[in-house]
Amino acid sequence: MSTLTLASEVAMKRLLILTVGLLVLTACASPTPTPVPDAVETTAPVIEVSSPDVVIASADVEPTHVSHLGFTISALVKEVAVGEGDMVKAGDTLMVLNTPDLQYAVVSAEADFNARTQAAQLQKADKVLYVNPNTGKKTWYSLPREVFLKAQAQADQAKAVWDTAAATYAQSTLTAPFDGVVVDVAVIPGELVQVNQVVITIADLSDLQITTTDLSERDIARVKLGQSVNVSIEALGQTISGKVIRISPVSETVGGDVVYPVTIQLDEQPDGLMWGMSAE
Repeated sequence: MSTLTLASEVAMKRLLILTVGLLVLTACASPTPTPVPDAVETTAPVIEVSSPDVVIASADVEPTHVSHLGFTISALVKEVAVGEGDMVKAGDTLMVLNTPDLQYAVVSAEADFNARTQAAQLQKADKVLYVNPNTGKKTWYSLPREVFLKAQAQADQAKAVWDTAAATYAQSTLTAPFDGVVVDVAVIPGELVQVNQVVITIADLSDLQITTTDLSERDIARVKLGQSVNVSIEALGQTISGKVIRISPVSETVGGDVVYPVTIQLDEQPDGLMWGMSAE
């Protein structure tokens, strides 16, 4: 082999060793870190501190007029004249109890009053005719005025008994105290009703108001009658103006906190407003 050829091979081997070494150095070197974009600054929501003159409270929508009705006597239900959702007028019959004994007492008292009134009118005459049952002889007698007055007093007493019986019998019929909607009927015909048991609830849903639920004792001193109020109804996405019309003089306890219910009258009632909706 010539010297030139040998030198070429040696040069080639050195070049190969150099190339491999460069590759090894490149592989072992730490990779270049990937540029990280600048962190985006996040700002926490700013909670606006309300003015010391502003009071905020949660509230519920309630009817201005709502009645939980029951009876003052106990008896079986004879008839339920309405159902949930029915519109009623003041004086409409809602429910009737089965009380035949009270009905008979009215009929009996009325008959007694009529009989005593007729007797008093007969004795009011200056003279009365007496027919002897044995001889058939007719005789006219003058009556003292005291006889008539006594008979009239007895008739008046009978009238008082009749009135009392009628009033007691009237308690077996439940009527609507105002125009409204029947929102609950708690009993069915044939069921026994106890004294003061709530059997029907009616409300005037055309006139709704706002009542606070968590107005603290710390804030109640800053609330005055007639103050203007902004009422936010989340379900409707609306804010309605109103004014304070009542501040409860008696506190309530909610979750261990002392609160005072405040009633707010809305300046207008928006469409879709319903009993029980939340407000602030």
